[in-house]
Amino acid sequence: MNQELENTFLTNLEKNKQMLLRVCSVYAVDQDDKNDLFQEVLINIWKSLPSFKGNSSLSTWMYRITLNVCLTARTRLAKKKKRFVNMDSITISRYRGETDTEEENPLLRHLRTCMKEMNETDKALIALYLEELPYREIAAIIGITENHVAVKMKRLRSKLLNCIKGKS
Repeated sequence: MNQELENTFLTNLEKNKQMLLRVCSVYAVDQDDKNDLFQEVLINIWKSLPSFKGNSSLSTWMYRITLNVCLTARTRLAKKKKRFVNMDSITISRYRGETDTEEENPLLRHLRTCMKEMNETDKALIALYLEELPYREIAAIIGITENHVAVKMKRLRSKLLNCIKGKS
């Protein structure tokens, strides 16, 4: 691969690394699983970079790859669960405030618990929303209309608020 592609990859990885890691954490079972997902994401981004057409921003494209990798891994895990032992549900790692721990921040613990109960699409929407992405970009990543994102987010925020209040 040429130097220009390598520089593009490294520059955009540096800009988006923490956000991509947080998306991986939504679908990860534990820290090792999160690291494995992130590594798989990086491999997929690297392999696909030469075919990037520029129809969206590079960060939007990277998010889409991240979600696809995470959803594919989640499907594989679900198939394994059916064949083997029923494992714990996914866990949500940190969002804002990298120093926050569940012990220090009960609201964060409640948010994670409530997100575990959501379907995959809703988890993805909330994860991207928590990254403060605009609805237009979330729509491009998820593959739905911007209006649909707005409607779903209104419902999801209400649902999360009720869930969090119920666990407080």
